[in-house]
Amino acid sequence: MLCVFLPTHSNAQKKRKKKKDNIETAAVAPPKKTKEKTIAELVKSSKEINGLFKLYQDTITGSLQMLIKENQIGKEFIHFGQIAEGLADGGFTIRGAYRGSKIFKVKKYFNKIEFVTQNTSLYFDPNNAISKAKDANISEGNMASLKIEAQDQEKGLYLIKADELFLKETLLQIKPASRPSTPPTAFKLGNLNKDKTKIESIKNYPENVNVKVEYVYSKPSTLNNGSNAVSDGRNVSIKVFHSLIALPDNDYEPRFDDPRVGYWIMKINDQTSTSATPFRDVIHRWHLKKKNPEAEISEPVKPITWWMENTTPLEWRSTIKGAVLEWNKAFEKAGFKNAIVVKQQPDDADWDAGDIRYNVLRWTSSPSPRFGGYGPHLANPRTGETFASDIMLEYNIFRNSDYATKLYGNVDNVFDPYHMEESLNSENYCMLAQGMQANIHFAQTAATVFGASDYDLNEIQKQALKGVVIHEIGHTLGLNHNFKASQLYSPEQLADPKFIEGKCLTASIMDYAITNVTRDRSKQGQYNDVTIGPYDVWAIQLGYKPFKSEADRQALLNESTKPEHIFGNDADDMRSSGKGIDPRAMIFDQSSDPIAYSIDRIGLADDLMKTAKEKFTNNGASFHELRRVYYTLSAQKSIAARVISRYIGGVYVDRAMAGQEGGKQPYTPVSIEEQKRAMNALKTYVFAPDAFNAPNDLFNYLARQRRGFDYTQEDPKIHAQILGYQKNVLNHILHPNTLQRITDSQLYGNKYSLSMMMTDLNNAIFKADIYGNVNTFRQNLQIEYAKNLINLLTGKQKDRFSHNAKSLALYSLKNIRTMAAPSGNIESRAHKHHLRTLIDNALEDI
Repeated sequence: MLCVFLPTHSNAQKKRKKKKDNIETAAVAPPKKTKEKTIAELVKSSKEINGLFKLYQDTITGSLQMLIKENQIGKEFIHFGQIAEGLADGGFTIRGAYRGSKIFKVKKYFNKIEFVTQNTSLYFDPNNAISKAKDANISEGNMASLKIEAQDQEKGLYLIKADELFLKETLLQIKPASRPSTPPTAFKLGNLNKDKTKIESIKNYPENVNVKVEYVYSKPSTLNNGSNAVSDGRNVSIKVFHSLIALPDNDYEPRFDDPRVGYWIMKINDQTSTSATPFRDVIHRWHLKKKNPEAEISEPVKPITWWMENTTPLEWRSTIKGAVLEWNKAFEKAGFKNAIVVKQQPDDADWDAGDIRYNVLRWTSSPSPRFGGYGPHLANPRTGETFASDIMLEYNIFRNSDYATKLYGNVDNVFDPYHMEESLNSENYCMLAQGMQANIHFAQTAATVFGASDYDLNEIQKQALKGVVIHEIGHTLGLNHNFKASQLYSPEQLADPKFIEGKCLTASIMDYAITNVTRDRSKQGQYNDVTIGPYDVWAIQLGYKPFKSEADRQALLNESTKPEHIFGNDADDMRSSGKGIDPRAMIFDQSSDPIAYSIDRIGLADDLMKTAKEKFTNNGASFHELRRVYYTLSAQKSIAARVISRYIGGVYVDRAMAGQEGGKQPYTPVSIEEQKRAMNALKTYVFAPDAFNAPNDLFNYLARQRRGFDYTQEDPKIHAQILGYQKNVLNHILHPNTLQRITDSQLYGNKYSLSMMMTDLNNAIFKADIYGNVNTFRQNLQIEYAKNLINLLTGKQKDRFSHNAKSLALYSLKNIRTMAAPSGNIESRAHKHHLRTLIDNALEDI
């Protein structure tokens, strides 16, 4: 048996060994070498687009490839994003919105090309040894790492696929981040749809490449389909211009910032400085250079050229051009003649406003406008050199719609403009024109009541438009807001038509000044700013004048203490409750005596309210116009009330340098006389039983015009409206910042103590009627005030309040309880029982 099977076993072993040998041989056999494709082969079906970065777009699929040159490796470039076509519903992504710029470096890592964001906020002196550690604990941003698809080593060329750069949110976050406070039912964008997102156009130039991309955000279903600007809430398009820009190679010299004048800046910290203020912040400004450096006034080598877009309404073109050229008055003082020129874009132009080579004054007429006008600009993040800008203007500011009513009236459950700009990042966006629409409506209402002609009404619009355009151009020149500028002239001067004719009504066009409407119509002169102010002339010199020495520049800076050079920007302003400390830095105030001016404004609104029904009711028309007028007048009173309230607990701020001639101490509390004057004004015009009174028969006619099924709950919510105005004032006076400041400022001069203020406030809200009948407006106010005090003691934000504020709140509640003994009519008795019950329950929880 063994003799029979042994050969078989031996043969099997040989076969297995042979098979194994074959397998091992096969395993070590060298792989067949795949021939690498050349650049030419990979782009043969593509359209070649030459420029800064050569691009190839496939003529069948539309996919994009990019050629990187060896001499571009290690170089820095700028990426800039701008909304080509946006949607207010999806966040602040409206047409023309600038979405920021950053410097990136092109790097090569083995077989990949990387696009890496650079940190431009830090400076290291190369002569300091610590500069050798300049990269320590600093993170760069690797936006993309793309495989090299082919290369030409001899020519130093690398080909990459570029779809990932442009068809994803690689270079720029476009979809707004979700916020915890966003209601679940709010309109939201879906997810980025890679199949529908596409490149719309490419324009390539030697110094920049512009790629326009349509991003589509999709979701299968939606609870909220958005406004009437949204055709399909499930599929929303946002179009974006991406610009890749070569860093300017010129003799531009950065200019450093000074806190006494307001320019947009690039914040840069000197990491090798031991100073308490190690700042090397550079201002935003254009590269203006004299043709004749020796001449006192010379034309620039290259002027700042503005193009009026062909969308500009014909009737406004000459006004807009004149407004832009007003800035040449300031540049002449800085040594430049014709620094700014204006041209008209032809209807058959082969370029559009998305081309950063053109600075364009643009227009839109949006269904859901989120702005009225703003002036964004693009500056080099390292040097501050500005080299592109646009002005966006919204036609809706001139339409007689409910826009201003909703914006300023706090009615119909709409947003509050004083907080809106903050939510949109006030460092980048300007909301002057929204207020200007409300101002136009108010001025035209007053003019109409007193028999103004069509010419007069048109002149109000013309002045407003001119002021808005000059203001927005100022932003593009580098200037930020100056909210203290309205302090320049007295109420008497503003009521002198001859004195103010042709002037800026404030020290600076960069303020948000309220339209100048006089109660005495015989004294009515100019309504709005029609030129630049003295601060603007001074500021442009500081930004653009070619100084012969630093001493000359410092001498000009030392003029900051002149009254006409007063300055305070968004960091200082008090538009929102608890924000800022200097009441002079306020939006929509006017004159060197804003309290008096505001009281006069309230009186004028009351006067106009008396004849509103008669003047704005037209046979054959609905009452919609009358309703708009009512809310316009009421809103003006609310704005005036806000202005007055800021003087309570206010502190004047002076930013003069130590030892500077004319300088004052940095902090000076508002005098006790002014604070009590402000409180008395609030007592009379905001909290009194007859505050916000209107003719009773007016309320019967505040009807909207019916439109389709847009008709639910149409009755005017007068009590909610008035309480909203009063709450705006209470929210500031009882804000933890205000209450703390009143106490703190007693250490450096404030004589209006917290106990005095709270006593006066209690009396203003209760003393006039608490022992008798309390009307329904006052009932709302008193309950709201009591709830504020209770919240201060037991609410979620209670830890933000100081102990002495809580003590006085408790003291006030007990006094209110004592005063609110049941008396008066049944409604008043019920109200006082309500007050006492609220207070009793609160006291049990403390």
